Parts: sequence; C-alpha cells; structure tokens
Amino acid sequence: MFKGRHFDQSVILLCVRWYLAYNLSLRDLEEMMAERGLSVDHSTVHRWIIHFSPKLLECFLRRKRVVTGKWHIDETYIKVRGQWMYLYRAIDSVGDTIEFFFSEHRDLSAAKRFLRKAFARHGRPDRITIDGSQTNYEAIVSCDLEDRLRDKTRRSLKPIRIRKSKYLNNRIEQDHRRIKRRVRSMLGFKSIASARVILDGIELVHMMRKRQARFAYNPCPSIADQLEILAA
Repeated sequence: MFKGRHFDQSVILLCVRWYLAYNLSLRDLEEMMAERGLSVDHSTVHRWIIHFSPKLLECFLRRKRVVTGKWHIDETYIKVRGQWMYLYRAIDSVGDTIEFFFSEHRDLSAAKRFLRKAFARHGRPDRITIDGSQTNYEAIVSCDLEDRLRDKTRRSLKPIRIRKSKYLNNRIEQDHRRIKRRVRSMLGFKSIASARVILDGIELVHMMRKRQARFAYNPCPSIADQLEILAA
C-alpha cells in the first residue's frame, strides 16, 4: 500500500489519522510535522488522505463484525461549495454503524441507492426505524419488495417492519454528532469527490472508535493500532 512513497508509513498514517479523527486543518498538520523535523506540505497531506482513506476503509470492511437486524436510518446535512448536500446513515440497535451514503440530493432515488447498498452488504433487517420521512418510508417498501422478489430460496420472507418515530430515532441523531463535529471545523468541502472520500474516512474512524472490526489477538486496539493492522 505504501510502496514507493517518499515518507515512511508511520508518518503517513499519523497524518491521515490525526486529520480524520481530530479538529485539525491541513496547515495545522503541516506545522506539527515541521515541529518534528519533517517538511510535509499541506497539499501532500491532503493527497494522502484522498488516496489512503478508501484503501483503509476497504480493509476495515473485510473485518467488520455483523450488525443486528434492527436498524435506525436518517440523513444529515453536509455543506459542499456553499450548498447543502446529504449524508444518509444507518446504525443498528447497539449503535454500530451499518452503512453510509453521500448524495447531492435528498429524494427517493438517493434513499433507494442507499438502502440497496446496505441490503447488499448486510442483508435485509427485521425492522427499520425512521423519523417520519415519507420518502424514506417509500424507499424501504420498494427496496424490500425488490429484495424479496429476487430471493430464489422460495422462503416465505416477511416484509420489513417500519417504525415511524422521531423520538425512537434519537439514537442515530446522537450518532450524527460525532461526524458533524469533525465536518464543522472543515468549514465546508470544495468538491463533491473530495467530500465523499473524506466522509468515508471520518466514518471509518468513527467505526474504529466503536471497535466494529475483529482483531483476534487484540480485542481492544486503539485507533492507531487498528490503522497499523489494516495497513500491514
């Protein structure tokens, strides 16, 4: 993963981790590296984040533990080039992140794409709680029907139970806060492509904090330890 890089793997992982996990700017990291005797331009740090975040996320997902069958789904706002866009997110009944999907639009098509992605990776849940959004309700019904029609096992699959309750969906509203806190300090993204990659990285660190991956020989690894294992 790091072959041919001018800087050592430990330096790259340190910058990527600090940027995704804490409220630091790229120029903050440039200064912090300079204090350690390393001349690293802030644009180089940005390139590391864009290049390595998807690779680390892919490695993490292969180790991700199974989620429960009770989901909470909601979307939150993300500003890109001065315009509000949307991050669809789902967590399970114990608070583990199930799936996330960044979209320019908040409509039925975006909700369906998010749900199809979640179903493909985790299967159909037993129950989904939403905040009362009619669009999300229609997307769940449609994707559930599609999934049951595609099933070739000839099992009698029950429809997904849908609960509409803003109060019961407070769990995911609270989970949004960690993501929003990191994004807020960035003062908005400059492009959709970079927003998507950096949000993936932020979600990766958030899942690491929840210890959602399996590491048999280290049941309680730090974020730094987890990144080192993934990059090995």
